[in-house]
Amino acid sequence: MKITRLVWVMTFLAWPAAGAAQSLLVPMDRVQENHLKAYGLTYWALEQYGEAEWLLNYRGGSFLLPDMEGLRRQAALRGITTEPVSGADIAGIRAVIADSNMETVILEKAPKVAIYTPPNSTPWDDAVTMALQYAQIPYETIWDDDVIQGRLGEYEWLHLHHEDFTGQYSKFFLTYAGSPWLQEEVARNEEMAERMGFRTVPDLKKGVARRLRQYVEDGGFLLAMCSATETLELALGAEHTDIAASYSDGSPPDPNATSKMEWDLTMAFRDGVVQTNPSVNAFSDIDAHQVNTPWRLELGAFTLFDFSAKFDPVPAMLTQNHVSVISDFYGLTTSFRMDRLKPGAIVLASEGDIVKYVHGNFGEGTWTYFGGHDPEDPEHQIGDPPTNLDLHRSSPGYRLILNNVLFPAARKQKLKT
Repeated sequence: MKITRLVWVMTFLAWPAAGAAQSLLVPMDRVQENHLKAYGLTYWALEQYGEAEWLLNYRGGSFLLPDMEGLRRQAALRGITTEPVSGADIAGIRAVIADSNMETVILEKAPKVAIYTPPNSTPWDDAVTMALQYAQIPYETIWDDDVIQGRLGEYEWLHLHHEDFTGQYSKFFLTYAGSPWLQEEVARNEEMAERMGFRTVPDLKKGVARRLRQYVEDGGFLLAMCSATETLELALGAEHTDIAASYSDGSPPDPNATSKMEWDLTMAFRDGVVQTNPSVNAFSDIDAHQVNTPWRLELGAFTLFDFSAKFDPVPAMLTQNHVSVISDFYGLTTSFRMDRLKPGAIVLASEGDIVKYVHGNFGEGTWTYFGGHDPEDPEHQIGDPPTNLDLHRSSPGYRLILNNVLFPAARKQKLKT
């Protein structure tokens, strides 16, 4: 199924007459009791009633929903702050929006969501999975066999779990060589490669990466976090070379790999230097923080860019928040060097010349990369307890994730002929 190019629908509806039926405003500024579940309520409204509005830059990116008894009940059950607004109130809101750096975006359809994740993963392994579960947004899980067999076209929105698409198992052999969970991961990937007809696991992952690129090119919306960002690009650029060390048998990587990378095949990055030393736990120099190396950078805070809602509605949607400065957090890939971005990439958040959050178009679709593992677990380690999102109901980092989930809802559907 080909997913068509998105067309952004931004319109000011006719001002309602006095006495018209009320709507429900879901404020997304600091008065909101549960920012994260507010996204789920908006998704639910789209499923049930097929209508919602996203008020960009108005009170933190608030939502305007139809005032239905069922929706009020859902808001109360989920602990979400709502404000009934009359026709006159709505007219006043629209007047403010018309004269400010704000915009109304019509949300048309709840997107069908998939998460690319290994079959044995637990929800707390991945921040996006936790966000969707907490917000009560439905999703399906897929893995390599689903991708290779052509199921990507069933979904409007896809998230990549923190996979290593170079086939190096995130270089965990350096520390966890004898761990049963790593041995299980190796066996599972090798079985999948054989079953799908690939010579090696790196070949399988490159095949998956090519199909992910095609998904975006055909009109899909892709969000990747942590190592899935950097390694997807490396797998695409290494289509005709081997950059992966096979740590399970100790064979070295190709010492000439960097000269064979084809950056014209990637979506976001260029000119990266691949880390071919098997004793260094880093993939390349694309990541600015190099978390597991002796030259690791300390965490700071990143700042969201302030976009024009009227002229740059896409980045404005992706950066809606009630704060503009957010504490940083590590991941196997934590950030991106500015000089490694391709021309045309839109930086959404950065700390100086270190990029945290970036977006771009590719073909008919879009990709968005968000560095780091868990916005509320800065120093995440294997085996750490899961993040309790009920303690972080207004997490600005998790809000960025959920902005991405609603992003495809703002596209006009293809007319059937």
